[in-house]
Amino acid sequence: MFDWDDLRVFLAVARARKVAPAARTLGIDATTIARRLARLEKALDAELFEMGAGDRSLTLRGQELLGHAEAAESAALAAVEQMSGQESKLSGQVRLSVAEGFGTWVLAPGMGDFNRRHPGIRLDLITASGFLNPSKREADMAVMLARPQRGRLTVRRLGDYRLHLYASPAYLERVGRPGKPADLRDCTLVGYVPEFIFSPELDYLDEVEAGLEAHLRSTSITMQQRMIAEGAGIGVLPDFIGRRDPGLMPLMADRVEIVRSFWLVMHGDMRRLARIGAVADWLQERVDILKSIDVASRHR
Repeated sequence: MFDWDDLRVFLAVARARKVAPAARTLGIDATTIARRLARLEKALDAELFEMGAGDRSLTLRGQELLGHAEAAESAALAAVEQMSGQESKLSGQVRLSVAEGFGTWVLAPGMGDFNRRHPGIRLDLITASGFLNPSKREADMAVMLARPQRGRLTVRRLGDYRLHLYASPAYLERVGRPGKPADLRDCTLVGYVPEFIFSPELDYLDEVEAGLEAHLRSTSITMQQRMIAEGAGIGVLPDFIGRRDPGLMPLMADRVEIVRSFWLVMHGDMRRLARIGAVADWLQERVDILKSIDVASRHR
């Protein structure tokens, strides 16, 4: 029989694909990690990882073990939650991974209200480049721009949002107002840095007009908004950002409109927890407010 704790080590390496970050996550040194993996492989008489380009990839036997290891982990976590009484309490930590624009413009304005309603919940908003993965337990929940296709996940569509071209009056006065998408080829465009677009859903310009490229680029949508507002150029912004700035003007709104969706993603084992349910309900409320603002703005 193998040591059950070795499954925890196996899961950390399988998720990180490297020993060093797994060691940091577990709080043990890399030598111990290697020794524990070797012990597990010997006990199971199976090679679990293969090396390639510095990463550790699961072998077929490793992939088979992964499902069992995650089930054991889920059972252990459920036991702790239930026996400690945390399952039904509106308290504890929730780590939520979101895109920067959604976190800044949609969630941050409602954080005070959430804290007043649920003072026992410590909510961590993670807005790193790229989403943390609930299936790997990097986060408890994530609001993503595309529906995940793999993993032991619970997925729910929160709602759609729209994006349009925006510019400042100062920029339009200086260079003129484009009348059709092809005219944008002669304009200074603001957008993302292509190599650092962490989700294909953020690659907007090709949908506006094939072959368009941004001249002024940033990985931050908030920085893009400031560049556009200061008259640096024209860019695509979500309406929940662009319409909140009275100094920005939508362009070609009847000809150029991009629609995206927000997807709430959480590990399948987390959905029964009261604190997760409270955050999920609050997220839906915030997106519903967005939808009502969107409808009102389109009927002005």
